[in-house]
Amino acid sequence: MLETALIGDIGGTNARFALVKQGSFELEHILILRCADYLRLEDAIRDYLKRVGAAGALAPQEACLAFACPVHDDEVSMTNNAWRFSKRRVKDALGLSLFKVINDFTAQALGVPHLLADELISINTGTSEPHRARLIIGPGTGLGVAGLFPGQNNWIPLPTEGGHVTFAPTDDRERELLGYFQEKYGRVSVERLLCGQGLLDLYRAHADLAAQAPRYNSAAEVTGAARAGDALAEEVLLRFLKILGDVCGDAALMIGAHGGIYLCGGILPRLIDWLQRSRFREAFTDKGRMSAYNERIPVWVVNAPWTGLLGAAEALHNKEVE
Repeated sequence: MLETALIGDIGGTNARFALVKQGSFELEHILILRCADYLRLEDAIRDYLKRVGAAGALAPQEACLAFACPVHDDEVSMTNNAWRFSKRRVKDALGLSLFKVINDFTAQALGVPHLLADELISINTGTSEPHRARLIIGPGTGLGVAGLFPGQNNWIPLPTEGGHVTFAPTDDRERELLGYFQEKYGRVSVERLLCGQGLLDLYRAHADLAAQAPRYNSAAEVTGAARAGDALAEEVLLRFLKILGDVCGDAALMIGAHGGIYLCGGILPRLIDWLQRSRFREAFTDKGRMSAYNERIPVWVVNAPWTGLLGAAEALHNKEVE
């Protein structure tokens, strides 16, 4: 019987676990556990293995877990929950021969080559060149940005902090927005606008500029109001997507992303209709002398539930991933 490995994609609220057989990317026994239900990472792993009948002598000897936090040091501290752990101690406690820990957006990037065609929704048609860089970007709790390069034997991920580049307005309204955010934060990064909290802050900024009292208190409420026909909420949502197009287009130029742009995360699959009616594509391609360059780059929304788990499975034996 082929040996199995444990893979996981762990955020502030939920821990997603699965098993994969050696050499396979078919996810088995996927379970989502609430992080708050467990004192430690090891407790969650042991409970998962018990639930799926892979504990004791059947426990995997290898694991790769992705976390929504910095993972460079041996001591890892989750940003949005209470879990703290030592990679070395977890490896020893679980009796693992191989234990890899990667960032969650690195996992998103590494999962992209394993997606099926029907899990990608086209936003900008173009030609994906097989030996060129890919850009993976997605607004969520923050703005994740990563590159992916085809090496001779393995995919090479390029983790970045691209969400923290400076916001560059392109019209009068965005110059007004920049002034509003500068008063609050000083320097304004694109992540200040392009995340869940950023969508809410954009709404508050628009309300302030329109001399209106804000009526909504979450990004979900703003999106719901836009769908219900609230003119200000509609304006905010369309502006959010237009700015995303600007940033994606700039990032594509930065890394030469003729392998394609992949829009990840939980927000954008729910906004496909808005993306298609927004100025996203116009902003993505409107790059002056380089407009024709970006017009040739395909853009997709990733509409797949387990991209991070696939990426963790890819990373497990990928020699380019430490």
